[in-house]
Amino acid sequence: MYLVSWHPCFCHPLPENHRFPMIKYDLLPQQLIYEGTIKAEQLQYPQPCSDKIIRLTHTADYLNKLNQLNLTVSEIRKTGFPLSHELVIREKIIAQGTINAALSALQNNIAFNAAGGTHHAFPDKGEGFCLLNDMAIAANYLLSQKLVNKILIIDLDVHQGNGTANIFRNSDQVFTFSMHGKKNYPLHKEQSNVDIELEDNTNDETYLSLLTNQLNQIYTKVKPQFVFYQAGVDILMYDKLGRLNISPEGCKERDRIVMEFCKNHEIPITITMGGGYSPNISSIIEAHANTYHMANFLYL
Repeated sequence: MYLVSWHPCFCHPLPENHRFPMIKYDLLPQQLIYEGTIKAEQLQYPQPCSDKIIRLTHTADYLNKLNQLNLTVSEIRKTGFPLSHELVIREKIIAQGTINAALSALQNNIAFNAAGGTHHAFPDKGEGFCLLNDMAIAANYLLSQKLVNKILIIDLDVHQGNGTANIFRNSDQVFTFSMHGKKNYPLHKEQSNVDIELEDNTNDETYLSLLTNQLNQIYTKVKPQFVFYQAGVDILMYDKLGRLNISPEGCKERDRIVMEFCKNHEIPITITMGGGYSPNISSIIEAHANTYHMANFLYL
């Protein structure tokens, strides 16, 4: 059985208009257990990540400002959330959840964080609903412990993983691949190792062909020993922020391509949730649940 890191969403400190996108963090594990996709004993409830580990990725000054709730009004506005102690703790729990999932994947080939994918967080600032970059923190932890030497981050959220690209811009151990909407947030894109910019209304055929070709090229070049996969479902045609034309079937096929890539090359994979902003919460939960369904089909 694979591990699923999970934690309460801490909706209570957030204003009403911020709560809707957070509800999925509670609903998804409940749905997965209800339908029998996972068992309750697969859920792990992480403790907050230590500041020592976080400082492998984020600057001490920025972390101190978070701990002291001392961000400026402008810095808070860029994160998209009102700053609170509960929110900082939540981000630290997410980071530890991705670390725990990565350690589990090294033993069991695949593991999930039923949150995470906070790819807009930079070393010294947060943006776009991201305060701490959980995948970068987990990647740097694996490297610091000499558990792997070469990591591939596959970011298929509709928004570029700009924070992740910035963090690893000078790294020869972490290769960043982001496939995202060309005209979507963020306005200013960072430079990943590979960026595939998608035009509005990109369809399944184009998307899946690009993904397959890029993964094959990247494997030949990188030979990764570990993969972090940001599996945002905001690529879907009905997503409020997506602007692409990817069907639910296309999104499921995307997950199959990534997981089969890892399975066929015997690469451990940790999957994080990423974005999803469809008007109907049930559509969001179904899309995220499909990623777990594919994992069961391929790995169990």
